[in-house]
Amino acid sequence: MGLAFSLASAYDPSPLQDTCVAIDDTKAAVFVNGKFCKDPKLATPEDFFFSGLHIPRNTSNPVGSTVTPVNVAQIAGLNPLGISMARVDYAPYGLNPPHTHPRATEILVVLEGTLYVGFVTSNPDNRLISKVLNKGDVFVFPISLIHFQHNVGHTSAVAIAALGSQNPGVITIANAVFGSNPPISADVLTKAFQLDKNVVDYLQSSFWWGNN
Repeated sequence: MGLAFSLASAYDPSPLQDTCVAIDDTKAAVFVNGKFCKDPKLATPEDFFFSGLHIPRNTSNPVGSTVTPVNVAQIAGLNPLGISMARVDYAPYGLNPPHTHPRATEILVVLEGTLYVGFVTSNPDNRLISKVLNKGDVFVFPISLIHFQHNVGHTSAVAIAALGSQNPGVITIANAVFGSNPPISADVLTKAFQLDKNVVDYLQSSFWWGNN
């Protein structure tokens, strides 16, 4: 029983009907996997459609990258199909900063440019698994592990990521630790990072770019 429970709760549950298009009208829906669903008979092509992923995004921001997500928030019909995707645009030397997806493994393919990518394994090893990717290369980031992508070329880069959840979530490490609301106690961060309190105060007062 314990094994069955752990397997059943590890990933997004399998759907029990053909479609479960997410809607906001609670009076005309059934609550399934975090969203209210419209009657499958009322599903339309627009519930399964998104346009514009071919359009380059503006990367003029502090980290030099922009993520365009295509998840259940953009395609309501993805609920609860357990899959989503994203386009990532990188300025020259732009960075998609260290972050995690708490509910999804990610597989990324480079369309243009050269990316240095990697993830860090869990304690106690904290081993960095990294590689330089070129056009057409593919790399996998296991579920929940901290990972990043850095454009190491002098031209713009583009990648497409697929994720194993319709709502993978994202936690950008610097934002979460130093930009939380309300702030984490400076005493906690000073001890955790072995930093001077003035450094922690400076980091907490900085603007952290919400890239994902």
